[in-house]
Amino acid sequence: MKNSKTILVAPLNWGLGHATRCIPIIRALLAHNFTPVLASDGIALQLLQKEFPSLETITLPDYQIEYAKKGKNFKFKIIKDSPKMLKAIAKERKIVKKLVKERDFCGIISDNRLGVYSKKVPSVFITHQINVLSGKTTWLSSKIHQLIIKKFHQCWVPDVAEKPNLSGKLGHLKRDTLPLKYIGPLSRLHSQELPMVYDLMVILSGPEPQRTMLEEKLFEEVKHYSGKVIFVRGKIEAKQEHFQFLNCEVYNFMQSEQLEKAFNESAMVLSRSGYTTVMDLAKLEKKAFFIPTPGQFEQEYLAERLEKQQLVPTATQDNFSIDQLTRVNDFKGLSSLSYVEDYEDLFSLFQSK
Repeated sequence: MKNSKTILVAPLNWGLGHATRCIPIIRALLAHNFTPVLASDGIALQLLQKEFPSLETITLPDYQIEYAKKGKNFKFKIIKDSPKMLKAIAKERKIVKKLVKERDFCGIISDNRLGVYSKKVPSVFITHQINVLSGKTTWLSSKIHQLIIKKFHQCWVPDVAEKPNLSGKLGHLKRDTLPLKYIGPLSRLHSQELPMVYDLMVILSGPEPQRTMLEEKLFEEVKHYSGKVIFVRGKIEAKQEHFQFLNCEVYNFMQSEQLEKAFNESAMVLSRSGYTTVMDLAKLEKKAFFIPTPGQFEQEYLAERLEKQQLVPTATQDNFSIDQLTRVNDFKGLSSLSYVEDYEDLFSLFQSK
């Protein structure tokens, strides 16, 4: 019988979404007397260090993911950078192998880090992309991803299995051939009854250079907006910065408690259509407007799907203008899916017999 309750939790550093959706998992692990050890790199690791300053952290290799400046070059850039990514995955495999040998882990939870698993320790992969959209090569990218998922003992999908759901064809297979467990949408945020302070909340995330490109565009656009704006740039830095820009209160980043308050005090949200943002907005039942990252098939699919369902309007980055926010009034907004996760059952995988 293993007595250890130490679990390695490793989110991918691709924007902030993978790290932020691991926060409720880490909180639940702590509540069930597990000891999470957090492993990632870059801004994802910095975010987790700020959220959980007392927990041990380990730096993993950087996947060196960077978006193309033009959306049409997105897939080519990812393919071009894939040797660097494969090298980083091989490095993290070695690190994890060494850690498992030296440490008494009872489990591993990887959020899209492809090399963080072990045959000797119950290993979980978290993803909402069972199918990985990549245009004409979707069948290939999906097949490769599904083969990777099979290396893990379980795959936790942060969505519900039935309809209505949030991820659509991304997180659902026609034939279930994988060890999937639908764990419900994950969000570190909670709805609060607070007075509205801001007409608009702008929140940015994602790899460079697209994050900066959208930030520059939106700073120009909000000059023509008459309402009160809170603008969170999504730049994790050593110190929080706060300044006023015209009608905007600007922050470089916010930790969970402050971010939750800002969301609840805002009438509407303008953001990317990343899946973690979709889950957060559904939990908070917020009206929103989405600008998907150019060339990122997953975000484009989610934005188009939610617009077709008359839930959230969308525009491309090139075509967006601030006056389009009036379209939000004609859409229903996102609503939460009623799902209560039984963490005791979920974590039973790590209680070896």
